[in-house]
Amino acid sequence: MVVNSSIAERTKRFAIRVVKACCFLDEKPGVYRTISKQLLRSGTSIGANVREAQSAQSNKDFINKLEIALKEARETQYWLEILIESELVDKHKFQLLLQEANEIGKILVSSTKKLKGK
Repeated sequence: MVVNSSIAERTKRFAIRVVKACCFLDEKPGVYRTISKQLLRSGTSIGANVREAQSAQSNKDFINKLEIALKEARETQYWLEILIESELVDKHKFQLLLQEANEIGKILVSSTKKLKGK
């Protein structure tokens, strides 16, 4: 199976943005660091699973990896929403990151639905 190179690159760029956001969060004490660790794990896992899908051994394995990436995207959305809605971060700075997580999630939903339909 072949992963669309644009989604692979997009999730990698997203992971880099998440890493930078987490560096900012880690400068603050307490709950910021706790959420940062969760966000870092889920936000970087999306691209890692998309990359793993490139080495899938079967169509079923390929879909499974993309579904894991989707789960991670949804978890990432959750942590970003928590940060924004609890007013721990400047909404404008993190809203674009949340928007990108949402768009990546939509792409992964569409991709897995298409593959399951085949």
